[in-house]
Amino acid sequence: GHQENNNFCSVNINIGPGDCEWFAVHEHYWETISAFCDRHGVDYLTGSWWPILEDLYRSNIPVYRFVQRPGDLVWINAGTVHWVQATGWCNNIAWNVGPLTAYQYQLALERYEWNEVKNVKSIVPMIHVSWNVARTVKISDPDLYKMIKYCLLQSIKHCQVQRESLVRAGKKIAYQGRVKDEPAYYCNECDVEVFNILFVTSETGGRNTYLVHCEGCARRRGGGLAGVIVLEQYKTEELMQIYDGFTL
Repeated sequence: GHQENNNFCSVNINIGPGDCEWFAVHEHYWETISAFCDRHGVDYLTGSWWPILEDLYRSNIPVYRFVQRPGDLVWINAGTVHWVQATGWCNNIAWNVGPLTAYQYQLALERYEWNEVKNVKSIVPMIHVSWNVARTVKISDPDLYKMIKYCLLQSIKHCQVQRESLVRAGKKIAYQGRVKDEPAYYCNECDVEVFNILFVTSETGGRNTYLVHCEGCARRRGGGLAGVIVLEQYKTEELMQIYDGFTL
């Protein structure tokens, strides 16, 4: 069983020839199921688990159970806990989607933060996505707008605190703007998303390899960031311009 990456929705089509049996539980109950996993020594986020239905019934957790026949499309809503098995031989096509709704965005950010606490990589780089949405999409939902705006504010604040700390310490920051289709970055050690200010080291092997680190992991390498190149991908003015231009 699982929830999708960062609590995103998913679409699943059974192209047959056999059937699939689905079990699904509302997002509200994920913590209870996580506690079941803890009791059995299984990691909820990364482990392999299959709930015992009697345990769920005894805990008053409602379970949706249904059969997906060939040609049927199943929509898994944001955060839904689900598990599925084939009752015959079949093929399934599935993909994740992130509707621009307040509910989806809130659950995605909550799981993003929980993943960071549990040292699990967030497949969806939510800070990167939030800035891209602010830059390219006109939002009309006030609740979604407020959440994205607050996320951007915290992101700018984090970047500014980082920047001021580095400048005070006399660490040089080199500007290197992003290029088209450049991916989001994750820390090479802890897999947390690294936005804007990158701490880069060069690992010499058969060829030079450049690794990105978050500030915490870069500092834990010791030497007061010696041997670490600090790159900045956005000027503060660029981020402020996007922030100010993001309106309802």
